Amino acid sequence: MDPNVAPSPARSDAAPPSAATTAAGPTAPTAGIVLSRAALIAIGVYVGCQVISQVTSLKIGVVLGRAVDLGTFVYPITFTLRDLVHKSAGREAARTMILTSAAVNLFLAAYLAFTVRVPSDPDWGLGAAYEQVLGPIWRIVLASLVAMVISELIDTEVYHWWVTRVTTRHQWARVLVSNAVSVPIDNAIFAIGAFASVPLLRSGALGWATVWDIFLVNLVVKGLVSVASIPLIYLVPDRQPIARCGEDP
Repeated sequence: MDPNVAPSPARSDAAPPSAATTAAGPTAPTAGIVLSRAALIAIGVYVGCQVISQVTSLKIGVVLGRAVDLGTFVYPITFTLRDLVHKSAGREAARTMILTSAAVNLFLAAYLAFTVRVPSDPDWGLGAAYEQVLGPIWRIVLASLVAMVISELIDTEVYHWWVTRVTTRHQWARVLVSNAVSVPIDNAIFAIGAFASVPLLRSGALGWATVWDIFLVNLVVKGLVSVASIPLIYLVPDRQPIARCGEDP
């Protein structure tokens, strides 16, 4: 460079550094939902239990002399697992998990329906049994999914109300109260939607006395399993200090 030539002045149209950049360096991108390891484990177990309960519900067993689908012993745990996710990752993460799990279960039913239609290899010999056991009954599938989504979203709101409006102490109480509201709702929607004679759903329906029996037996089993699962809430830490006045924790 010629020493006799003065350097050109800086461009006057250059953008000044932002206040955020000047004060604290480059501005970090806005973060979305950040999950802890405990939350990720709870989400995985939640979705797994949902799928396990859907498949094992195909088996109707006899327990203490009463008929009950065997998915009933696993499914209630998901309500407490939902509370774990809410506690460790927040309300929006819990909502997202519920809807994602419903989509997974719907895909499972649709894929099973597809596999039933694929011709079986004659040498296998179990094609008919596979079709009879795993072929989805769509009324039961849809009733189960609707019941799950509605009841678990209600569970989310009850839990949120409890920790923001009542108390953050006594963690067993937040689980007990939210499950006490959501489990009967889930049970009622499923029993009526899957088995009752209601408008547009009268074909193959059961009598109301049978539907009531199904409701009561499942409610007792789900209630007992739900209560037994309450200690799980102590396995995960809070994501952050609980928000007050309706803020999303």
